[in-house]
Amino acid sequence: QVQLEEFGGGLVQAGGSLRLSCAASGITFARYSMGWYRQVPGKQRELVAGILSGGMTNYADSVKGRFTISRDNAKNTVYLQMNTLKPEDTALYYCKAVLNSAYWGQGTQVTVSS
Repeated sequence: QVQLEEFGGGLVQAGGSLRLSCAASGITFARYSMGWYRQVPGKQRELVAGILSGGMTNYADSVKGRFTISRDNAKNTVYLQMNTLKPEDTALYYCKAVLNSAYWGQGTQVTVSS
């Protein structure tokens, strides 16, 4: 059974930092492309950052220079380091694993106060 579990969300003041983690089980993690997405009520889920199995990364323009995605294949975990957080970063953050199928976690809430 595939499971993705996100950790690390919370409430932080603008300008602060958070580190999200997503622990995967039930998949050959190293083969999967991993991504962090976010969603606010009434809007579509959007890609924040992605990392391929080979380590290549991509970012939404809104987070470039502030967020860093990384992965530890030995721990079956993908991370999202979020610095210089802004109120507009407030959202439910989801982890996604993609190879031939796509799997989602349940999400972790990030709230940035002004």
